[in-house]
Amino acid sequence: MIACLPMYDWDEVRPATDRFWALIRDRLRARGLEAPDTLHRGPRWNDWRAPDVILSQTCGFPYRTALHDHVRLVGTPDYGLPDTPPGHYYSELVVRRDAGGDWGDFFGKVLAINGYDSQSGWAAPQNHAAAHGETFTHHLVTGAHRASALAVADGQADIAAIDAVTWRLLAQHQPDLATRLRVIARTDPTPGLPLITAAGNDPVALAGSVRAALAGLDEQDRMALGLRDLVQIPAAAYLAVRTPPHSGA
Repeated sequence: MIACLPMYDWDEVRPATDRFWALIRDRLRARGLEAPDTLHRGPRWNDWRAPDVILSQTCGFPYRTALHDHVRLVGTPDYGLPDTPPGHYYSELVVRRDAGGDWGDFFGKVLAINGYDSQSGWAAPQNHAAAHGETFTHHLVTGAHRASALAVADGQADIAAIDAVTWRLLAQHQPDLATRLRVIARTDPTPGLPLITAAGNDPVALAGSVRAALAGLDEQDRMALGLRDLVQIPAAAYLAVRTPPHSGA
């Protein structure tokens, strides 16, 4: 049996993540459900597709494009982002601090992306551009939001879309990097990173255990993880988000 919470599993907050899982695990066991002692930290796609995954967190893009027919939604963590519906998030479009212009001046420039399977790093900026009749045609794949931020700061790329929770973590834990960048725009909110479970599991019992764990989380860990609540967002809301075509270089 596998449990994993990979999406914001930074070294700086990993102890808090492990304590959060321990609370979830104990509440699952109190309900008579099996749960592994510790979180699994392996390839995310393997864990998301595993038939014995009891709980994981994924991104809206892989959920709507590949996973939704094979897993069940448990709920969506709410990170308390400002001016955003509960359980939703957005991306900060960032450029070098000394770069002139506004976001519309960067369509012909290089967009650093963590991957083509990312809602916040790939789909959100492309959908934001499409709403204005534009697109980002030049891309640099970095593998991670932090790597995208660094690529912009170091001049390897010109702009990146960093999800708002990651941007908050960057400001807290890598301020030297964050202060080399400036935010020039914010994408529209979309449903946040959902918790999922294998198709044969009970999402209601899992959601109840997660909420109970949140209630038992101490304030220091709650602040470190940025967690507020667990909300229910229907699958249809995830599936309604536009998936941009993969083109360009």
